[in-house]
Amino acid sequence: MSQVLTVLTTGGQKKGEVTLPASLFGIEPNEHVMYEAVRTFLANQRQGTVATRTRSEVSGGGKKPWRQKGTGRARAGSTRVSHWRGGGLAFGPKPRDFSMRLPKKTKRLALKSALSAKAAASEIVLLEDFVMAETSTKKLAGIIGSLGLGDGRILLVVKEADTHLLRSARNINNVKVE
Repeated sequence: MSQVLTVLTTGGQKKGEVTLPASLFGIEPNEHVMYEAVRTFLANQRQGTVATRTRSEVSGGGKKPWRQKGTGRARAGSTRVSHWRGGGLAFGPKPRDFSMRLPKKTKRLALKSALSAKAAASEIVLLEDFVMAETSTKKLAGIIGSLGLGDGRILLVVKEADTHLLRSARNINNVKVE
C-alpha cells in the first residue's frame, strides 16, 4: 500500500503528486517499538548528577561523643549517624547513568513506524521550494498559516537549512527546523 502525497507551493496551491515508497511509509506501525524509542530518548536526556552525603562523607564524627557505660544515656559511637542532626543520609541518591541504547534494527523500525503512522494520518506535507529570501518570522508564520499547519508541533525537514529559515523559525512556538 503506497501513499500518494500532494506537493504544495508555499502559498498553498497544488503543484503535483508524489508516491511515497511503501517500504518506509506503508508498513503497519509497531507501537511498542515507538514507545521504546521514545523511552530511550527521554532516558538519555537525564543527567543523573543528584547526590547526598552518607555518614562516611560528612565531616566530623571521629570521636565517640561519650563513654559507653555509666552516663545513663543511650550508647553512641558517632555524631554523624543518620538520625542525628548534622549526620549523613542513610539511603540518599547517588550519581548514576540512566543511558539506554536500542539496537539498530529497532531504531530503524521505530522511524519507519512513526513515518507510516504520520503518512496514514495525513500529517505529512510536501513543499516544492521552501527557501526564505530574508529573515522574517512574520512571513514564515504566514506560510505556516496558509498551509493549515497552525496548531500542534511542526518539524520542517529541509535538504539544506539556510540561516534565514533557521532565524525565522526560532521564535515561533513548536516549530523546529532539521
